[in-house]
Amino acid sequence: MKTTQLAFAVAALCLSAAAGAQTVMKISYSTSITSHYGVGSTAFCDEVEKGTQGRYKCQQFPNAALGGEREMIEAVQLGTQDLANVSTGALGNFVPEVKIVDIPFLFRDYAHARKVMDGEFGQDLLKKMTAKGIVGLAWTENGFRHMTNSKRAINQASDANGLKMRTMENKVHMEGYKTFGILPTPMAWPEVFTALQQGTVDGQENPIPVILSAKLSQVQKHLSLTNHVYSPAVLIVAPNIWNKLNDADKKVFSEAAKKGAAAQRKKVNDDEANGIAELKKDGMQVVEQVNGESFRKAVAPAYAQYAKEFGADKIAAIQNVK
Repeated sequence: MKTTQLAFAVAALCLSAAAGAQTVMKISYSTSITSHYGVGSTAFCDEVEKGTQGRYKCQQFPNAALGGEREMIEAVQLGTQDLANVSTGALGNFVPEVKIVDIPFLFRDYAHARKVMDGEFGQDLLKKMTAKGIVGLAWTENGFRHMTNSKRAINQASDANGLKMRTMENKVHMEGYKTFGILPTPMAWPEVFTALQQGTVDGQENPIPVILSAKLSQVQKHLSLTNHVYSPAVLIVAPNIWNKLNDADKKVFSEAAKKGAAAQRKKVNDDEANGIAELKKDGMQVVEQVNGESFRKAVAPAYAQYAKEFGADKIAAIQNVK
């Protein structure tokens, strides 16, 4: 082979190798691959792979395979994990400004919550993550939280009194739940099913999609649709991945995150619409008409502490979004 031909051949091989170079990113979340987190993450990953012509693709780790949400966030921060789809429950331990969205009864309904998270307030929160070594791509969703337990039906706030209930490692949640008479027991998600099964705790609180995907009907008899906290979620990426992307790829990731968020929210809508009937069929006793006013009245004293911590004006600004 002539020198010129050899040079062309080597150059062609190099170009081919560069074109075929692929980065496989680890993404994790707490629930199953068929859950809302799985649906949102899959939509995001599919769009990233398509938009980068296969240069970036995901390897998914559902069911908290890489640890609980605190561990996932820490790993993304350290750069030992590439991506995670997590709720704000643990995120506030890393980005304190996020804690405000976990206040009980802050949001009226899904339309209100989504408008706030997609608006200026939510977008500012995403930007604040950067200073903490986390890149927030888009707000996905966990959903409105409801109470389950193995002891009794909860029709009003006083019915929750004395129940030992697993909560997230989230002080804002726990401060609020204590006003209902609940004994909050913070516990990482991977430990919860066994704790419920063994009676270590009486109950837990989570959105319908989580209750469904975790098959909590197997270990909990009562479900009350308390809607006591809206639980946002977010797609986060490690800075070491984000910083090496060119502008075009950053746009692909950002747009993919929006599509992932839309898919995740749609799954939440579907589970809210169909999940109650499924859980009843599985044997759960469901209180659909809870006395919400009794819970709002009970939690009112905690709002004085929230106002001190976050500012009454900021809380009011969120509540007043129409």
